[in-house]
Amino acid sequence: MKKKLLTFVLAGAMVFSMAMSGCGSSNSEETDTQTEKESDKETVENVEAVIDVPDEVTKGGELNIALVSSPKNLDPVKYTGTYESQIIYQVCDTIVTYDMEMKEILPSLATEWTISDDGMVYTFTIRDDVYFQPGEYQDGRKMTAEDVAYSLNRSAQESALNRLDMLDHAEALDETHVQATLKAPSAVFLTALTNSGNVVVPKEEVEGWGDEFGNHLVGTGPYALEEFSLDQQAVLVKNENYFLGEPNLDKVVFKVITDQNQEVNALRTGEIDIATQLSGESVKLVAEDDSVNLLKIPGMQISYAYFNMVNGPTADPKVREALIMAVDYEELAAGVFQYGEGEAACLPLPKASWGYDESVEADVPSYDPEGAKKLLEEAGYGDGFTLNMYVTNENFRQKAATILQSYWKMIGVDLEINTVEWGTFSETGASGKADVFAMGWSWYPDPYFFLDKMFATSSIGTLGNGQGYSNAEVDQLLADALIETDQDKRAEIYYEALKLITNDDPGIFYGNPSECLGINPKVQDFHQRADGTIKLFTTEENVWVVQ
Repeated sequence: MKKKLLTFVLAGAMVFSMAMSGCGSSNSEETDTQTEKESDKETVENVEAVIDVPDEVTKGGELNIALVSSPKNLDPVKYTGTYESQIIYQVCDTIVTYDMEMKEILPSLATEWTISDDGMVYTFTIRDDVYFQPGEYQDGRKMTAEDVAYSLNRSAQESALNRLDMLDHAEALDETHVQATLKAPSAVFLTALTNSGNVVVPKEEVEGWGDEFGNHLVGTGPYALEEFSLDQQAVLVKNENYFLGEPNLDKVVFKVITDQNQEVNALRTGEIDIATQLSGESVKLVAEDDSVNLLKIPGMQISYAYFNMVNGPTADPKVREALIMAVDYEELAAGVFQYGEGEAACLPLPKASWGYDESVEADVPSYDPEGAKKLLEEAGYGDGFTLNMYVTNENFRQKAATILQSYWKMIGVDLEINTVEWGTFSETGASGKADVFAMGWSWYPDPYFFLDKMFATSSIGTLGNGQGYSNAEVDQLLADALIETDQDKRAEIYYEALKLITNDDPGIFYGNPSECLGINPKVQDFHQRADGTIKLFTTEENVWVVQ
C-alpha cells in the first residue's frame, strides 16, 4: 500500500473573478463596481482527500453516480439531455470518439477511415471482434457493418435533435466496411459521429421492443443495462465480452437525486461516489469536506434564457431588447455563480469554443432599465404583461430565473416560473409553447454544435431551436461554414453569423458554467471532461474503486 493524493487537477483556491467585459454594462467605469462585486464573492478553499491506494488495480466493486434530473428515454435517437447520454455512453459505442481532452478524433468501432476528394464520401473499416450484449431478440451476436449502416441511417432519419442531419445515407460494402455519403461536404461529420445519439445498436432489439427500446437499451459498450426505473435509477453490469477488455467495475448505478443538498449528503455519507453538476453552496460544501474531492474545470457550456421568437410579446424585437436591457449580466452571473462555479457571459457560444469572438460582446444591449421601459411603451406594453418561464430543478437555473424575475418586475413584466422535470421541460421547450425557457447547452468546441443546433431554421422543432429563431442570412452563413474546411475561414464566417444572431436579441446568454463534480477518493483513473461527459472505460481509462 502507498499513501498518495488523487491525481486530479484540483484548484487549491477557487476565487471567482468575473470577466468584466461590458456584457450588459451601463458604463465603462468598472473599478469601483468590480471591487464591490468581488467583495460579495466567497473564497472557496479546496481541501484534498488523502487515502491509501494500492499499487495494483482492484477489480470488481460498484460505482454509484448521481444524476440531478431523471433520464426520460435511453433510445439514442430520442434522448434530449445529458442525463440520458451519461448512461448511453456506458452501454453503447460510437464508431469514432473524442480523446478525453476533446482535441482529437480517435478510432472506436471503426479502426480507420478514408475521405473522398470532394468530401462527400467517408469509408470506414469496422472492427471484426465486437459483439452486442445479449438481449431479448438476439443472443449477443457479432456486430457487422450492416449494424453500423442501420444505426447511422436511423439517426439521420429519426434523431430528436437532428444529430446526423448532414448524412444522406450509409451502406455496408461488406462485413467490415461502411460507406457514408453526405448531402454536402461537412466539416463536422466525424465530430457528430462521436455523439451518443449516433451509437451502434442492433436492429432486432430496436424493432422487437419498438417504443420500449429506450427502456431496454442494448449496445456493444463496457456495461450492459440491467434495469431502468424511470425517476429512480439505471443499473448497469459489466460486459464480460467487451472488445477493449475487461471493465474493472462489476456494477454501475446511476441514481436520480434531484435535490442538491441530498446529493451532497449522499456523497459525504458514501451512498454515491460521484455527484454531478454541482452548483451553489454545494460546491463549497464539497470543497471544504476532507473526505471527498471537488473536481472543477472550465466547461464547454452556456447558460441562457431563450425568448419565444414567434408567439407572445417576445415575438416583438423591441420587447426582447427591453428584456435584455433590464438585466445587468455581471450582477446576474455573480448571483448565480456565487461560489466560483462559472463566469459571466453574454454570447451564445462558450468562451472555450474557437469560434468565440469577444468583439461581438459590444453588440449586446447595455444595462438600461429606463430605456427598457421606453421600449416597452413604444411596443404597446407600457402597462406591462406576464411571461411564463419553464426551468428544470437545477439549483443555479432556478436561482437565475428568480433573479430575472426581479429584474423584469422593475420594468413592469411579471415572470411566472414553472419548475418541471426534464421530460416535460424538453417537450415544452421543443414545442415552442414557452414564452421563455431557461437551460444550458453543452457540446463540442466547434461552433456548429451551438449555432446550427440553436439558430438554424432547420432546427426549429427541436429543443435547441424551440424558440423558433429563423434568419435566412444566418442560415446561409451557417451553411457556408459547414462546407468550408479551413478553420480560420470558418471562424470568419461564424463571426458574421454570431453578430447577426446577437443583434436579433434571441435571449439572455448570461453564463459559462464550469464542470463541477464531487467524487469519493476511492474512485481511481477517472478523468473529467469539459463537456461533462462521464466515460468509465475507453482506450485511455478504465475506472476502478479502492475496495
